[in-house]
Amino acid sequence: MLSELCFPLGMARNDVARLDELIRERIRIPKGSALFHLGDKTEAVYGIRSGTLKTQLEDASGQVQITGFLLPGEILGMDGLVNNTHVSHAIALEDSEVCVIRIEDMDQLSLHFPALQQQFRRLMSKEINRSHQLVMSLGSLRSEQRLAAFLLNLSHRLSALGYSPYEFVLRMSREEIGNYLGLTLETVSRLFSRFSREGLLQIRQREVHILDMQALRSLSGTDCG
Repeated sequence: MLSELCFPLGMARNDVARLDELIRERIRIPKGSALFHLGDKTEAVYGIRSGTLKTQLEDASGQVQITGFLLPGEILGMDGLVNNTHVSHAIALEDSEVCVIRIEDMDQLSLHFPALQQQFRRLMSKEINRSHQLVMSLGSLRSEQRLAAFLLNLSHRLSALGYSPYEFVLRMSREEIGNYLGLTLETVSRLFSRFSREGLLQIRQREVHILDMQALRSLSGTDCG
């Protein structure tokens, strides 16, 4: 989680536009619907054209653990390439649209689109390190550090897409944020109120306005240079 703050994973907006030109096959996913489920055969990976999706695991008792939030310009489904089976559910947090990158087309596309090849390499590296980073982060960070790091992560990823790093809308609920960070809904709500009182940010429902980026970074304990 922390290393990704200095390493935004989204492609630049012009690269997203080029990917859009190269890949004509698209899927629209209504809010709350699944793009794929755990156990489905992996036939493609997906570049998010618009909207936001979450990935999550679910055990036999129905207990859910959110493992990530994906934004426009990011790619999901890479974790299913090892055994050709998706290892999580991917669910739309809002009406979304994805480009379908068929596995048999990936090598050819990468030759003509270096940014996509770089993205694949970075995502494969991310998948290798994800579980170790999450365990370390949840085990060593205080609750306020986790939320600050999460907000900085979103800020940097949106900035990489050309959007404002200071003002954005949270497409996920506070309960979903808490699930991802290993915090209760009450703790997430209390921390948002505290950050607002301390002048780090303004929040109105799901609209976030970061007022003091440096203070938020200091609170998270990260150093992005």
